[in-house]
Amino acid sequence: MGILIRGGEIIDPGSGTVVEADLLVDEGVVAAIAPRVDGRGHQVVDATGLLVAPGLVDMHVHLRDPGQTHKEDLRSGTMAAVRGGVTTIACMPNTAPPIDHPTVVEYIRSRAQAVGVCRVYAIGAITQGLAGQALAPIGSLATSGVVGLSDDGAAVANARLLQQAMRYAREADLPIIEHCEDRQLTDGGVMHEGLWSTTLGLRGIPSAAEEVIVARDLLLAEATGARLHIAHVSTAGSVRMIREAKARGMRVTAEVTPHHLVLTDEAVQGYDGNSKMNPPLRSADDIVALRAGLVDGTIDVIATDHAPHAVEEKLVEFDQAPFGVIGLETALGVVLTALVGEGVLPLARALQAMSTTPAAILGVRGGRLAVGAPADIVLIDLRRQWTVDVQTFASKSRNTPFEGWSLRGKAVLTLVGGQIKFSELPVEALS
Repeated sequence: MGILIRGGEIIDPGSGTVVEADLLVDEGVVAAIAPRVDGRGHQVVDATGLLVAPGLVDMHVHLRDPGQTHKEDLRSGTMAAVRGGVTTIACMPNTAPPIDHPTVVEYIRSRAQAVGVCRVYAIGAITQGLAGQALAPIGSLATSGVVGLSDDGAAVANARLLQQAMRYAREADLPIIEHCEDRQLTDGGVMHEGLWSTTLGLRGIPSAAEEVIVARDLLLAEATGARLHIAHVSTAGSVRMIREAKARGMRVTAEVTPHHLVLTDEAVQGYDGNSKMNPPLRSADDIVALRAGLVDGTIDVIATDHAPHAVEEKLVEFDQAPFGVIGLETALGVVLTALVGEGVLPLARALQAMSTTPAAILGVRGGRLAVGAPADIVLIDLRRQWTVDVQTFASKSRNTPFEGWSLRGKAVLTLVGGQIKFSELPVEALS
C-alpha cells in the first residue's frame, strides 16, 4: 500500500516548479505526480491548503552520540529532526570518541538504522582526536562513507596540515567544512566584541577572529583545488570574501544559521546562556550582510548547527556556560516567519537552501520532488501559528533562544523513505 498525498501545492526547489497536484509515494520513492491520481488501495493524506516540499537536509548537526548521550542521542536527535521537517542530517565529528576512524562511522550507521527515524550521515574528523596535530585516516574515512571532513568546534590551526588535508579531500571529492575561528584572537571571549560587550562587561570576540581564518582557508583552497565549505558564517567581512572568491570561480560554499539571520548581540543583554553560541551573535550590520549573501547566492545553505546541552550546563553565569543552541525543531518556523514572511527571502530560495543545495554539497540523494526521487517529503502548513515551547520538544535539550516566540509556518507531516515518521494530520485508507 502506497501513500497518496492529495491536492497539495507541490514545490520542487531544484527545478523551481510549483504545481497543485496529487503525489503518489510507493516503495520508498515518488511514483507519480499528476492532477489526479487514483487513491484506491492506498493511504490518503488530504494536503489541501498545504505545501508539499522535499524533506529538509541539515548538514550541520551535533548529535552527541557517542559519548554525551545525556544531551542528545541518535533517537532523540532524529525525532527532533522529523518534527522540524528534516529528513536527512549530517552529524559533526566532535563526539567522544570523535568520528576519526571507520569504526565510529560504522557505529553511527548501525545505531541510526536501529533507532533513528531519519537519514543520518557522518562527517569525519580532519585530524586525529580533533587535536590538530596529525591527519585522521582520510582515505579510510572516505571509503567508510563520510560525506565531509571537519574539526568543527575549532579551526585546523596548522595551515600546512590543513593544506595536506585539502589535497586528500580533493582526491576523495569530499568537502572540507571549516569552523573559522582564530583562538588567539578569540582570547576567551564569550560574545561579539562591540557596544553590547562593553555595556555588559563581557569579553568580546572580534569579527577578525572569523575573518582571518576565512581568508587563509580561501587561499589554501584556491591553491589546492579543494572543495571548501565555510560553516556558520557570521560577519559581513566573511560574506564579502566568499563573494569575491566565488566571482573568481573557486569551489567554495557557505552556510548560515537561522539564529545568525534574526538575532543580534543585543539578545545577550539578559545574560541568558541560551543566547551564547560560537560564532557569537553579531551586529545589525552583519545581519544585513548575511541576508544579502543568502539572497544573492553567496551563502548557499541554511543549517542549524544544532548543539544540545543539558539544562544545568546553561543555568550558570554567562561566562561559564557552554557555547551552542539547538535548532532542529525551530529552524523551519523561524525562516518562514522572519525571512519568507517578511519578504526577505523567496519561499523557493529558502527551501533550496534548506534541502536541495545541502544535499548537492554532501553528495547525498534528497532535496528534490520528482518521479523516481526518494520519498523524503515534508508537508508544511504555511498559515499555522504556533508558539515555541521547549517542554514539547523531542530533543533532550532545551537550549534555544527562541523559547516563547510566536512563529507562522510549521511541518505537519514528515515522510522518510515513503514512511510517515511524524504527523499531525489524519491518514485514511481507501479500498
